[in-house]
Amino acid sequence: MTHVLAADPTLADFGKDPLWITIIKAVMLFLFLMLGVMMFVWYERKLISWMQNRRGPNRAGKFGLLQSVADAIKMGLKEDIFPRTVDKVLYFLAPVIMVVPAFLAFSIIPFAGKVNLFGVETPLQLVDLPVAVLFMLAMGALSVYGVVLAGWSSRSPYALLGGLRSAAQVVSYEIAMGLSFVAVFLFAGTLSTSEIVKAQESTWFAVLLIPSFLIYVICMFGEAARIPFDLPEGEGELVGGFQTEYSSSLKFALIMMGEYLHTFTASAIAVTLFLGGWRAPFPISLWEGANLGWWPVLWFFIKFVLTFSFIVWVRASLPRVRYDQLMSLGWKVLIPVNLAWILLVAAVRNVVVNEGDRTLGIALGVVIVIGALAIWMRFDTVNQRRKEAMKAQVEAEFEELSNEPTAGGFPVPPLDLPHYHGVQHKEIPSGTN
Repeated sequence: MTHVLAADPTLADFGKDPLWITIIKAVMLFLFLMLGVMMFVWYERKLISWMQNRRGPNRAGKFGLLQSVADAIKMGLKEDIFPRTVDKVLYFLAPVIMVVPAFLAFSIIPFAGKVNLFGVETPLQLVDLPVAVLFMLAMGALSVYGVVLAGWSSRSPYALLGGLRSAAQVVSYEIAMGLSFVAVFLFAGTLSTSEIVKAQESTWFAVLLIPSFLIYVICMFGEAARIPFDLPEGEGELVGGFQTEYSSSLKFALIMMGEYLHTFTASAIAVTLFLGGWRAPFPISLWEGANLGWWPVLWFFIKFVLTFSFIVWVRASLPRVRYDQLMSLGWKVLIPVNLAWILLVAAVRNVVVNEGDRTLGIALGVVIVIGALAIWMRFDTVNQRRKEAMKAQVEAEFEELSNEPTAGGFPVPPLDLPHYHGVQHKEIPSGTN
């Protein structure tokens, strides 16, 4: 009789694997990330070229599939240059600090439920923790040290400004991202990624908690420093940002790998916390065996590719925003909206679950939404009045300056048209050139 594996692992199922199974899962995860970086670099180039009506990579191998391999070989064989003025220890360690936390953050991602791996029944997830999501946030924050140290150790103003931008950006968007997870924790009742996936058995949190999902999507670009929020490496004003002093060598390859791995982690977290994880989408979920065995790996990979494709689509569609717009969005919009949404979710869930009164919960939610809108309109009215007052002041100052002979600038002598540029108009004798 065939033994059907139970699909949903719990925290109690982790920590029981033999050492060799743990090593195999770690090697599988490492290979997935390493090969995934090369394949998705090619995929991103091809997808953007298709969107922009051009060919993209098409020289190295069939369909340009070996282009990423060629780039990796080129960067691996380039001369490794240490600029004279850099702090050599930190300059060398910064790329490593960017890459290692990205690998560790992916260790809490569940790819499937329980599977039969070489005769051992084990969850297809390297590790799970009671605070797994907090571990992911900690790894994301730790990788920022690599960016800051890369900028500081380069002893270059462009690199230093890029590192400082990265620190400010991650602080801003880490807060909003963490707050977007609170509603998920309230509904799932846990911070374990495997149990959060289990809590989405009936309804995905992207549907149930759509404001949290939309806020996370915005924060995902800020956290991964992808367009339109790739200000730490804004080539328009900072040459190359924090990586300006890194030549196209192995250290530069590590920086690029770290950035891509952070994009992978952001996509995987979106799939795990909001899109049902490895669970099959409707109507495939109607099939009884859809979430058993190795099938969930396929559903997870499809969701992962679609999420990554969305990130690429945004990159090909939107321009880079100004830095003040980036900070205003994080502090003045995302964080206040997040706090109001958490208050609404907590109040409604407490009334509905503990009191059992759904009508009262809905009424309380409506009252909170109306109150939040009233507060927002009040502040919006105050801001509009302030902007109108500033505009009137600027117009008054401009009108006052326009009456001055020099218009507030340097004195400009009147033009003497007959002697323009100091040359008098004279008749040129015939026969001369």
